[in-house]
Amino acid sequence: MALARTRSVTLIGLEGVIVDVEADLGAGLPNFTVVGLPDTAVNESRDRVRAAILNSGESWPNQRITVGLSPASVRKRGSGLDLAVAAAVLAGARSVPTHSIADLVLLGELGLDGRVRPIRGVLPAVLAATRKGHRRFVVPAANAAEAALVPDVEVTGVRSLRHLLALLRGLPDLDDDPQTEIGEPGQEAVPKTWAGDPGLSEAATCAGRPTPDLADVVGQIEARRALEICAAGGHHLFLHGPPGGGKTMLAERLPGLLPPLDRAAALEVTAVHSVAGRLPPDQPLITRPPFCAPHHSSSLPSVIGGGPGLPRPGAVSLAHRGVLFLDEAPEFQVRVLDCLRQPLESGEVIIGRAAGTVRFPARFLLVLAANPCPCGLGGKAIDCRCSPQLRHRYLARLSGPLLDRIDLQVMVHPVSRAELLSDLPNAESTAVVAERVRLARERAARRYAGTPWRTNAEVPGREIRRRFRPEPGSLAEIAAAMDRGQLSARSVDRVLRVAWTLADLAGRDRPTRDDVYEALFFKIGLHGTVAP
Repeated sequence: MALARTRSVTLIGLEGVIVDVEADLGAGLPNFTVVGLPDTAVNESRDRVRAAILNSGESWPNQRITVGLSPASVRKRGSGLDLAVAAAVLAGARSVPTHSIADLVLLGELGLDGRVRPIRGVLPAVLAATRKGHRRFVVPAANAAEAALVPDVEVTGVRSLRHLLALLRGLPDLDDDPQTEIGEPGQEAVPKTWAGDPGLSEAATCAGRPTPDLADVVGQIEARRALEICAAGGHHLFLHGPPGGGKTMLAERLPGLLPPLDRAAALEVTAVHSVAGRLPPDQPLITRPPFCAPHHSSSLPSVIGGGPGLPRPGAVSLAHRGVLFLDEAPEFQVRVLDCLRQPLESGEVIIGRAAGTVRFPARFLLVLAANPCPCGLGGKAIDCRCSPQLRHRYLARLSGPLLDRIDLQVMVHPVSRAELLSDLPNAESTAVVAERVRLARERAARRYAGTPWRTNAEVPGREIRRRFRPEPGSLAEIAAAMDRGQLSARSVDRVLRVAWTLADLAGRDRPTRDDVYEALFFKIGLHGTVAP
């Protein structure tokens, strides 16, 4: 009887669970059994592992093979355990030294020809293993740059099972190996040692894509101002107006106004995209705020997260630390829109299933865009035949509780002929506005030093009312709006947060009466009048 042990990781949402992979080879009729609550993909690893070992020129042990996956109470999912299972079986057969895999964490899917294929979720898996004290990792070559983003780890990317066995046996890798020449698209060469590239953790960044420039937007002074406020304070925005006014253009330019992600936020965002399988192979680290714009026909699982079996991240999580844009918002399913209320408040999505409960981060800036009526003309053109009742029903799909969580609501008016035909050489570019946003965020960060908050939108209502009050006498407009029934208690807190953002943009220590008035105008300007 021979026993070998190594480790791998299985993911539950973004949380990784260390899996001890044990292979026992004993007397009896030849058989291959996997125990420890494997799912279908893990069970099928028996055939993948056997074919990969034979096609790599190794002998298959004709013994009774039992592979145990611990902890046995946790469901093991996906094909990422293949490499660990193969290494444990070969170590149990004494084809490789057992001590060579004892302190390794192996991740990767095996092809029938012995190639090691890339998998999803390598970054969160490595992060979970490092929190348990593990430092040496073997991953597919296509995932090596992603795994090496974690500091203080040794990462080896392998292209094939033969490549891994050569390393475990201390033999040189065969460059003329025909299997290793069949690489994945975009796969890069990695060092053939156990040490990862120490400079990769700092140097690997998301490749720069052309950023849409705010100077391209014609007119819309009020909407441009609202966009700057949203970026500076982390506020949500509702753009309302007929087609052609520039609602989509404005929303697409919001990510360019946001500061680059710091290292902790970049790892969070990259981990979500890795689990979702949306991480480009040539961009191991996402450093710019993401922009996600699902189609209005998208289902609830695709927007919020979910799906059959264990839930996967949806659009709200793919937009984490970035912008979620819902164009034609009234066309979305009402239940999809209403399910946005939880992540808007808590910054995360909690999805419960019979197989378990998972959490995904979902702290994003929400931008809604809507036409005034189904035809988009809003009753201001001869061709519009939408009745007032139809227009009301159309916009009523955006429920009051959802709009109550939106900080700024702006009417995007049609662009005039003069604005469209005139040359606008003095229109502010994204770089100019982004610099003001950066300075405003720095002021907020200094004010909230020593607290868990970094932007005005994150400050709880109790704190914004008690610790961070505006100048005396500046709340009269808010009191009048509450008496008129235009503001709820939640809306008051949001108006005060926007007022602080306006003060930060202006370089003031406290919001003035004018700041509160402007914040109140952006909150209820579409639904009522603000007393001068």
